[in-house]
Amino acid sequence: MRMMNILWDFDGTLFNTYPAYTDTIYEVLEGQASKQEIMSHLKISFSHMEKHYHLTEVHKTKILELKKNFHPSQTPPFPFLEKVLQSADNNVIMTHKSRKGVTEILSYYGWLDYFQEMVTKEDGFPRKPDPASYIYLHDKYKLDLAIGDRELDILPAKAIGIQTCLFQNNTPGADYYLASYEEFEKIMKLN
Repeated sequence: MRMMNILWDFDGTLFNTYPAYTDTIYEVLEGQASKQEIMSHLKISFSHMEKHYHLTEVHKTKILELKKNFHPSQTPPFPFLEKVLQSADNNVIMTHKSRKGVTEILSYYGWLDYFQEMVTKEDGFPRKPDPASYIYLHDKYKLDLAIGDRELDILPAKAIGIQTCLFQNNTPGADYYLASYEEFEKIMKLN
């Protein structure tokens, strides 16, 4: 495999966090929407889901409280991902998640050393799809590929000329698509 410098989204790309988030929102909404419907809105963005369900500050506070009780075992890494991380020259993360939350999950799985850097909400960059955080990471690591599970994750990469990959999402516009990280070698062969 050819070595690469890869920018990763976190939730739904590295770790399967959507089932835990969906269960939490389902609980907060008291079953007023199906879990499948909730997940489809989450896959667009958390803020989209908030607007769609007209979440109040009470709802948002309850969601945050419930999320604090998540154990990392509730948000497992996707199968075959570790092999991809091991094959890359550099892996970096850009997420709207907190540094503490990311570090806790990476530490639980023994994966901290796979990542050279992470940009989190505490770093002060504008939210995606603004490309500022991607520009910062690309200038530092000369990124070859940005991988995310939502269109929101690839738009900043496309804006600055980095190749893109959507994971478990077939929205038009990405350079590559993966249903499983077991297929990652296909991307490596094309580069």
